[in-house]
Amino acid sequence: MSALVRVEGLVKHYPARRGWLTPGRAEVVRAVDGVSFDIAAGRTLALVGETGCGKTTVGRTLLRLVEPTAGRFTFDGVDVFGLGREPMRALRRRMQVIFQDPSGSLNPRMTVGDAIAEPLIIHRLATRAERPARVAELLAEVGLDASFAPRYPHELSGGQRQRVGIARALSVRPELLICDEPVTALDVSVQAQVLNLLRDLQQAHRLTYLFIAHDLAVVRNVADDVAVMYAGQIVERAPVDRLYGAPRHPYTRALLSAVPVPDPGAARNRIVLSGDVPSPLSPPAGCRFHPRCPHPLKSERCAREVPELRDFGGGQQAACHFGEQPM
Repeated sequence: MSALVRVEGLVKHYPARRGWLTPGRAEVVRAVDGVSFDIAAGRTLALVGETGCGKTTVGRTLLRLVEPTAGRFTFDGVDVFGLGREPMRALRRRMQVIFQDPSGSLNPRMTVGDAIAEPLIIHRLATRAERPARVAELLAEVGLDASFAPRYPHELSGGQRQRVGIARALSVRPELLICDEPVTALDVSVQAQVLNLLRDLQQAHRLTYLFIAHDLAVVRNVADDVAVMYAGQIVERAPVDRLYGAPRHPYTRALLSAVPVPDPGAARNRIVLSGDVPSPLSPPAGCRFHPRCPHPLKSERCAREVPELRDFGGGQQAACHFGEQPM
């Protein structure tokens, strides 16, 4: 199966300066530091990790909402980072985003109908006479009726606002949707409804998803493959069942041990990590996870040598010197 999305060596560094005690000493924030992955058409890759690991920066960089420092991104064979302004604008029809905060992503001065119709106007996909019917069609597709069109975002619930955001993204008939924590701001019951909607839309339109999240319980129900990020790098990638059934990286194991289970009496082997996430200004040498790693075989090699993503079979890769050893 050929990849619709292929990301190779993606890097995004932000310039930074030391405090007033060390003026003029320039540094960089290593938000994303050599990320590679691919997604086949119609599939979902979940990008997961703690807050600050760089997963949202990956999504924004792919859309060129921020420009990359280095790396390559090809979409259906097109070198996205090499496109000029007008070709990039045309390509954005095929790549859309659903933002985390449905309140902040909608203009409070625009009605729901106007917000959904705006991409149709920009890309000249419908005449003035055709727009109301197309807006009503899109609202129905996300579970809302046409009576929502004249309303303003503040008149809607969080779940309804997120549905409007999804309808707006769908208006240009995209092939790739970057879902940036689309259910994090919603109540649990509403989360399930929106996730079911995204799954139904994927089947109906053969959409490809990059699903950015930190909730591994959510990811298990929506993803085909999972890539785990830590401190700007991918430390493990695998099909969802294999990653949950036999994780190889100690960071993945720690994340999975923290996932709540419905049975309060069930035995848990909780892995509690010590220390803090490293600063993106000065990440540790070697394996970036080694200062917090609970693996019993952790050695000086981990502090000295950067582990490469190694193949463990079945489509699973992990960047750990001792990934084949149980903890």
